[in-house]
Amino acid sequence: MRELLTNTHYIVLTGVLILMVIGFFGALTKKNLIKILISLGIVDTGVNLFFIVIGYLNGKTAPIFSKPGLTPQQMVDPVPQALVLTAIVIGVAVLALGLSIVIRVYEHYGTLNVSKIKKMRG
Repeated sequence: MRELLTNTHYIVLTGVLILMVIGFFGALTKKNLIKILISLGIVDTGVNLFFIVIGYLNGKTAPIFSKPGLTPQQMVDPVPQALVLTAIVIGVAVLALGLSIVIRVYEHYGTLNVSKIKKMRG
């Protein structure tokens, strides 16, 4: 029986997890609202890549039935790919909403610095 995760999978998974940690670190340490949104976008990209890596199996093809003679056992599972496509659309919508909120905050407070906004409110 072939292993599901090869050495290449572990290397890619490590890179994806590092990408997610960088995004979380940026979201927690930055003071600028735009940089926080970019960091959350990096986390979102890391999660999507994680699902793609987990859904990939060596030696299997894309789940397209256009090639004659392919059986479902010779194809990868299409569910992770569909979930990632849905997550990308949701991520773009959330990012657009976040940017619109950031624009409104800037119009109201005149700054994007979280510390200054907290001082103005208090």
